[in-house]
Amino acid sequence: MDPRILRYAGRVGLSLEKELQYLDVNFFNAFTFFPDMAMHFGSFIVKKNFVRQTGASAIDNSIGFLFYNIFEDNAPSAAGKQKARPPADPPFVRIFPFSISQKIRFVRNARVTHVSISISADYLKSFLKEETEYFRFLFDSTNNFLVEELMTDDILRTVNDIVKKEEPGALKSYYYKMKAMELLFYLFESLRKREKAAHQPLSEREIKAVYQVRDKMVSSLSEPTSIDELKRIAGMNELKLRRIFTQVFGMGIYDYYQHLRMKEAARLLREEKLSVSEAGYRMGFENLGHFTRVFEKHIGKKPKKYSNDFK
Repeated sequence: MDPRILRYAGRVGLSLEKELQYLDVNFFNAFTFFPDMAMHFGSFIVKKNFVRQTGASAIDNSIGFLFYNIFEDNAPSAAGKQKARPPADPPFVRIFPFSISQKIRFVRNARVTHVSISISADYLKSFLKEETEYFRFLFDSTNNFLVEELMTDDILRTVNDIVKKEEPGALKSYYYKMKAMELLFYLFESLRKREKAAHQPLSEREIKAVYQVRDKMVSSLSEPTSIDELKRIAGMNELKLRRIFTQVFGMGIYDYYQHLRMKEAARLLREEKLSVSEAGYRMGFENLGHFTRVFEKHIGKKPKKYSNDFK
């Protein structure tokens, strides 16, 4: 077992002995800024299928921010074994109170990366100040909330600054605290763009159902899943499904689906070097003009310009 992880777990009140036996750790780093905040980040290979249930935090009234599978780490596994499979879960940023336990699944041979920040609600309020009212749902102790946000370029850049840049020779703890706050700034900047809506408490069943709907959408990006099928998967009526989906993911079902499609199209252009027409066809578009308009709306550039930026 990695002693660095055990020491950090002990400081923040986590129990990880069971999970660590199922992981090969590529790298791990952690910082505690008690009594207000803690951050850890790392990369590992999963040796056995298992489900981790998040625990409590030593930071009082804390909110968790999990940036999951959003940076690449191509280092070989600690054991030098077979090449790891891609992550089992798509990249996500998830916000939740530590009073709600989260289930995260791990699949054998998958490579998993993360940056995790826990921060006390009062400390966070001291930075948000007059903006606190806009995010009232985060601080209402009676509200069981779960929020997932899409990545922005600023978030991705800051995450990579944290995990990939060489550590400073001095003031290391101060550097990482500032980077953690920078990461939260960009996240809240993105959250601020959401339409203001009433947040209602969510049950564990409702949270599970909305993620089953999201997973179904992710599995079929080239062809939309009918709303009737999504209702069946969720086990709820259309109005309730749309309300909960928008509350968790910050946009409606169709807009979220289109955004995911365009993120995948951007990856095909950037990493697999497909032509614009090939990427559009792969994502289910028969009309290239329509694909170009949707891509520009969600990515901010026409696909041809985006593709040329990576040549």
